[in-house]
Amino acid sequence: MADTETMLTAQHLIGTPAYMAPEVILGREDVDRRADVYAIGCVTYYLLTGRRVFEDSTPMQALVDHVHAAPAAPSRKAGQAIPREVDELVLQCLKKAPGDRPKDATEILHRIVSGQMAKGWSSTHALAWWRAHLPDLTGPLPCAGASSVVSIEETAH
Repeated sequence: MADTETMLTAQHLIGTPAYMAPEVILGREDVDRRADVYAIGCVTYYLLTGRRVFEDSTPMQALVDHVHAAPAAPSRKAGQAIPREVDELVLQCLKKAPGDRPKDATEILHRIVSGQMAKGWSSTHALAWWRAHLPDLTGPLPCAGASSVVSIEETAH
């Protein structure tokens, strides 16, 4: 599957194309934690929409799109409302230029905690999202059959 393949080329490009920052793809030497911020944006995009930032047919096309294409706002791909502030933060994490992204995960957390991004989102919303996107993980757990009893004996020393 294209999104889970690891890329290895003559330039030693290693990573998962669906989550790679443009500067990593281009082999720049000044890669820093903002490449991780880009990956956080990709993962958050998926969590919000159930889709990758770029739905590509090949790993190479994913790499090209991460370098050149503008992502659609998560709110345009999600099946439910997404607050404007969340849309903006995710899109900022996905900026092509590292200097245009939050500097690190701490800055992202600060923006989430200090703002009103979580307002209106409840455990009910979260459960509805998980049921819609991963229903096998939200139902009752299957039993392995009859229950077993474990006996632990204490030994005298």
